[in-house]
Amino acid sequence: MSMLSPEEASRLTSAESLFPSPIPVQSVSSDEFMPGPQTPRQREFEQRVKEMGAQTAKRLGISRRRFFQTAAGMATAFLAMNDTYGPLFGVSRAEAQTPEQADERAARLSGQFIMDMHTHFLRPGTRLQGFVNQRKAVGKAGWNPGLVDKEQTIDDLMFTNYIKEIYLDSDTKVACISGAPSEIPDDWFLTNEMKAQARAAVNGLAGTKRIFSHAIFTPGYPGWMDQIDHALAELKPDSMKGYTIGDNTHKDLSKHPWRLDDEKLVYPAYEKFLKAGIRNVCIHKGLFPPSVEKQFPHLLPYSDVRDVGKAAKDWPQLNFIIYHGGYRWSGGGAVQDAWAQFEKTGRIEWVTDLAEIPAKHGVNNVYADVGQLFAQSTIADPRVAAVMMGQLIRGLGADHVCWGTDAIWTGSPQWQIEALRRLEIPEGLQKKYGLAPLGPADGPVKTAIFGDNNARLYNYKPQQRSELATDKLAAYRSLYDRHGAGRTNLAYGFALKDTA
Repeated sequence: MSMLSPEEASRLTSAESLFPSPIPVQSVSSDEFMPGPQTPRQREFEQRVKEMGAQTAKRLGISRRRFFQTAAGMATAFLAMNDTYGPLFGVSRAEAQTPEQADERAARLSGQFIMDMHTHFLRPGTRLQGFVNQRKAVGKAGWNPGLVDKEQTIDDLMFTNYIKEIYLDSDTKVACISGAPSEIPDDWFLTNEMKAQARAAVNGLAGTKRIFSHAIFTPGYPGWMDQIDHALAELKPDSMKGYTIGDNTHKDLSKHPWRLDDEKLVYPAYEKFLKAGIRNVCIHKGLFPPSVEKQFPHLLPYSDVRDVGKAAKDWPQLNFIIYHGGYRWSGGGAVQDAWAQFEKTGRIEWVTDLAEIPAKHGVNNVYADVGQLFAQSTIADPRVAAVMMGQLIRGLGADHVCWGTDAIWTGSPQWQIEALRRLEIPEGLQKKYGLAPLGPADGPVKTAIFGDNNARLYNYKPQQRSELATDKLAAYRSLYDRHGAGRTNLAYGFALKDTA
């Protein structure tokens, strides 16, 4: 079953059918929202990266697919991005064409502490059977030999692949298992119990604290406060997560939208969180462009960030971590509209609004988890990504912008990690809009965003970090690097069909 309407579903194709570039060649999505169309520049990038990859692969005597699994292949993709969008990413032609140089850089940065507190996988028995067809398409295309002539089930895109994509194919050290609720119980991505069980399994396997888990809370749902009591007492979540839009996957069925600053409905839940020692409240915001607003205008007040300031001021003991940074323009919108809005007004909905909350409300407990803000804008127009990161840092502070990728919908998060490592705000935009540079890959700003901020929020201690280098997952990663098949560069979910 798809969470999209039949008309919307008819316009989609498997994201795994896209060209497996190290950087996705167009926007993809889960069932929660419609992906954006491939832009002319993305089409230009796709053609350029194919040609550049083929040329270097031929010179090295390997296949293009294998080349794009290497550090030099990743560098080549960012070089193609620069040739398409302008010099926004730190990469040289020497790095792209010299595997030894690229490998040296990758090895030097591989130990960087990266704490991704926004990841997903699907539950056993899910009704999202569209994912099965996507894996079948991969097998038929021959991109993943392990899928050829093998009957695919939805179980093939579950926990095991999540572990591979997050911990073996990327430099991520610590992650958080998230989820999404629904008015239809079977359509929750994962139940709260499933997230807690997966957390226990990963940490038991590793012998260290490698993974955290959310518990989803659903104000207004029948028995929702009892579910909070159960989660806090029995599941011991590391933080709570809510969707103020209500049912984001079935917007047409969303009967229980709510506001963060609803004193009667939600404030009693905050009291329970604090009593249980929970300080972090993660909130899905944004991904609600005008096209979606036209279909569900009544949900607009619950999708933007208008309710964040008062709640943060009323509850200074809590940290409100706004997922996707409130970025409006993904989920059926167009990054060109975000850029046009920025050029006209100097603002991008609702990212700029979020960034202004500390100054307007006198609070310091509002954070941005970048999520799809970064994933979608980086591949469609990295200028937008750079500007939004700059605005969030200016308004919230570099110590209040947090790393989250929404993986595994866009495949292994390694390309997102590399994108932030290399991204810089163009000097002209810095001067015109008063934005500070992002700095080097391992500089103070990016180090804070990649891991230090989340570590502080979740009290992840230096000793716990040091233990990661010698745990069982690190040993598996070492074996995988030597003998594994490598990163597939596949994305999961949906992309719009090419109608050109």
